[in-house]
Amino acid sequence: MNLENPKKFKALVNQAQQVANEVFRPISRKYDLAEHDYPKELDMLAAIMDGMNDGDINGGAGAARLSKKKSGDDNGVRNGANMSTVLGLTELCWGDTGLALSLPRQGLGNAAIAAVANDEQLKRFQNSWAAMAITEPGAGSDSANIRTTAQKDGDHYILNGEKIFVTCGERADAVVVWATLDKSLGKAAIKSFVVEKGTPGMDVTRLEHKLGIKASDTAAITFTDCRVPAENLLGNPEVDVKKGFGGVMETFDNTRPVVASMAVGLARAALERTKELLKEAVAQDYTTPINNVSHVEAELYRMEANWESARLLTLKAAWMADNGQPNSLEASVSKAKAGRTCNAITMKCVELCSSLGYSEKELLEKWARDSKILDIFEGTQQIQQLIIARRLLNKSSAELK
Repeated sequence: MNLENPKKFKALVNQAQQVANEVFRPISRKYDLAEHDYPKELDMLAAIMDGMNDGDINGGAGAARLSKKKSGDDNGVRNGANMSTVLGLTELCWGDTGLALSLPRQGLGNAAIAAVANDEQLKRFQNSWAAMAITEPGAGSDSANIRTTAQKDGDHYILNGEKIFVTCGERADAVVVWATLDKSLGKAAIKSFVVEKGTPGMDVTRLEHKLGIKASDTAAITFTDCRVPAENLLGNPEVDVKKGFGGVMETFDNTRPVVASMAVGLARAALERTKELLKEAVAQDYTTPINNVSHVEAELYRMEANWESARLLTLKAAWMADNGQPNSLEASVSKAKAGRTCNAITMKCVELCSSLGYSEKELLEKWARDSKILDIFEGTQQIQQLIIARRLLNKSSAELK
């Protein structure tokens, strides 16, 4: 098979590749060594990146709604904002994943807004840079265990709790906070709220020191009697026990293919650079059976095959979203495959390149460090496999834990 990217996105992909090559790569090591320094070079790119979503008013990385196209619609297939976001971020993360996560108005919180906000909220927050706050000290990948509370008080909600590992939590204009309206009702009562920067009661308590993606700030935020306007609750304020997470979980159907695309871009960078460094010793001609080539050459072929499968699964999940097809299973499949593949490829590339791979003379060691988070955030490898099993076996979260 020879599956090509939609031709209408050629200019977008070329533009993103140019940014990755001419802006991200030259400053990649600088901000890896200067953790928590804001990459000022990115400010000039903000306006350019606003157009990465094909004119969609939602904006932001992964900020594309599930298309409302119905089965039987004879308007043909669609390649829209989900596909453009995935293709664009693949190229940007070929340059630098931490810098891609630091782009103004491209926060993961924008995906939450796009997934569940009503039309008025979409318009009101369309120019905001939104981070997403889900993880808590006692609730990591198990989002149903969230303990941050939101209590109705007239025209406001009062938020109390703590969030950790909030990507761009200090820099963003707003934070999309997941909180429960009633702990006794379980996950059905969890809603998301847009809390704008400077709101009294919201405090950034620390910035984390991390293994990788150091250009991106990762914050811990506390909410102490933080009053948020009721109109900042995204989507429907009613609690529907039968629906469960409902629209809130649609966020992950958007963001998991996005994280998968980041992994695809980073893995491609490592694979391409490794082949360049080894080209004098390893000549790949693709004509000799894999059992009759050197160990290193065979490893390169296996990595290429795994990378291609991750790429195609990611494109499938994005395409389904653009065409109104429920993609919860495919979103988790793409994220699980791409995250694990990226981590395996970058580590193997460091190994194959020996001292060059392990030193700071090359970006390979940085890419290996950056890759690990792509297998963790937006749901760990283990959580993705659990979700996939539930979908395939038609089991609920209560039936299969």
